[in-house]
Formats: sequence, structure tokens, C-alpha cells
Amino acid sequence: MKICFLMYPWERVTKGDSTLRFIHESVKRGHEVSMVTPERLSIRDSVTMGNCEVFTKNQKVSSSVTSFQQNCEKSFKFLPLAEFDVVFMRANPPLDPFVLNFLDSIKDDVFVMNAVRGLREANNKIYTAAYYDPEQEFIPKTYVSKDVDYLQQIIEESDQEQMIMKPLDGYGGKGVIVIEKSASKNIKSLLDYYVNSSTKDGKSQYAILQEYIEGAENGDVRVFMLHGEPIGALRRVPSKGDVRSNISAGGTTEKYKLSKEEIRVCRKIGEKLVRDGLFFAGLDLIGSKLVEVNVLSPGAITEYNRLNKTKLQIKIIDYLEKTVKARKEALAKNNNIDMNSITID
Repeated sequence: MKICFLMYPWERVTKGDSTLRFIHESVKRGHEVSMVTPERLSIRDSVTMGNCEVFTKNQKVSSSVTSFQQNCEKSFKFLPLAEFDVVFMRANPPLDPFVLNFLDSIKDDVFVMNAVRGLREANNKIYTAAYYDPEQEFIPKTYVSKDVDYLQQIIEESDQEQMIMKPLDGYGGKGVIVIEKSASKNIKSLLDYYVNSSTKDGKSQYAILQEYIEGAENGDVRVFMLHGEPIGALRRVPSKGDVRSNISAGGTTEKYKLSKEEIRVCRKIGEKLVRDGLFFAGLDLIGSKLVEVNVLSPGAITEYNRLNKTKLQIKIIDYLEKTVKARKEALAKNNNIDMNSITID
């Protein structure tokens, strides 16, 4: 299998990085593995190319991920993306929309995880906010706007003392704050700064207001979804005095088993994920309600492995191998691949 990871630079990969686990597992299995950053994509003679870092084939691979990271052999090579079997998206948000234009040119030839159309719809938090759930069965009340007066009105009319506010394209807990009605004199100033003054380029940004879910102070549950099915979960607990439970923001993790209700919610959400070509995603749940979907670079695999003494990356790379095999068999028969035929063992 030829697999290319479209990701952040190698020098920014940390020893606990989930992407590192995927790369290590792929190289260890003998696959032809490359990685490329969005900045190294180009078009040459109408062919989408990547100045890729290619891992040396059949090199000695340490069982230690840390040792592999420090000693792996690789070299740069310009490669056409259409020659890969898989392009595995692992770039951090916000996603440059031009990256999707590059991927548009190869999406019929390569299995892109996740699919370009799904990434286009779901690479920011509007995807979750726009889920159709009129009874608020599994989506908390959510509002998205740049209109400061409107956002202030929502806060004033809320029957809750607290609401959560966050940026539309943030990740890792960046910019997540609690709005308290008791601080009413400061709310408009805070909203104005958040929407109009907090970006480096001076442009206004969309803000998301979300109802405060009971129990949010105790953290959230990160669920790993593969082809619409939950394959693992852990609880993320915020550090003292912080509302954010993201690991990158200082949160810690605990072993967690999904309840029947949470599994039901995950599968309901999973149906839409698969329809949208979002085969690998991270769901963040609080009290069986979906607060966020990460479709670009779901993390915390390393923490899940440590808590459960397993290697979740094995199941994910198994899935890619099975999908590539099914695509090649369908192509040999001049058929379109039926993604519903791919199952999770």
C-alpha cells in the first residue's frame, strides 16, 4: 500500500502524537509511506504533486515509537499524489481551502481519509452546529454569528447562568471560554474583542455560543469513530480552574466505557459521518450530547493506548488496507466501490 500523510511538519511531531503512531505502524508493516505538508503541494504540467518526505523502504524499524522518530530514514522526493493508494489527512485546523482544491484533482483516483466533500463541510464547527436535531436530542442549543448585538441578546435571553463561547475554527481548546450572565457589564466588551479584535489580521471572526451542559465542569468524553462505529473512548478531565479538557490545554485522561445511550448517539451520528465520507473522526460528548466533531486530525490515540494497554492504530491501518484492497478489486471488475461493504472487525 502506498500511503501519504498530509500533515504538519515532522519537526512539530511530538513523542505523544497520534499521527506518529499511524506512520510508525505503516512503515513497520512495509508499506510505502510518505508525508507532505500543505505548503509543499504544487501543480506541475496539470498534475498535482507533493514534495514528499519518503520513508526508506525496508529500513530497520524499532518497536519503540520514540526511537523510530529519532532514527528513521527518509528523503525528499517529488511525487504525483494520484499514484498513492491513500492520502490520510492529518493537518491541524484551520484548513486552508486551497488544500481541498489540490485534493479535488485526485479524489477519484485515491482513497482520501477523510473524503474531500466531507472535509469541505466539516472542517470547522459549523458542521456540528448545523446538525438537524430539532428536539435537541443529542446536539446542545448552538448559535453561530459575527453579530455582537445578536450574540449579546442570546446570552441575555438564555435561561442559563452560563454559556460556552468558542471560535469557529479553533482546536485544542484554544479560545474556549465560559460566559457568565452575572458579569453582564463586561459581556458586550468581551464579545466585541472576541469577534472583532482577537485575530492577527484584524478581520472579524465567527463565534459560537453553546448552552452549558450539566457536568461540563467534569470534562468530556472523546470517542474515536471508524466507518461510523465507535472503536474506543476516554474521558478528558480539565485541570483545576480551567473549563477546557483538551490534553493540549493541560487536561488529563481517564479510562472510560461508553454507556448504551452514548453508543446509540455515536451510531446515529456515525450514519451521517459515513454518508459524508468522514470515515475517521473524533467526537466530543458531554452528557450524551455532541459538542464537537474533529475530522482533520483526531488525537489522544496515545493516551487511549496507554489506558487500555492496546494499539488503536492497528485497527485504523487494518481498515485502510481493507479499503484499498476492496477498491482495487472493484476497479478490476469495473465497478464502483460500495463503502457500506467495508466492515470494522
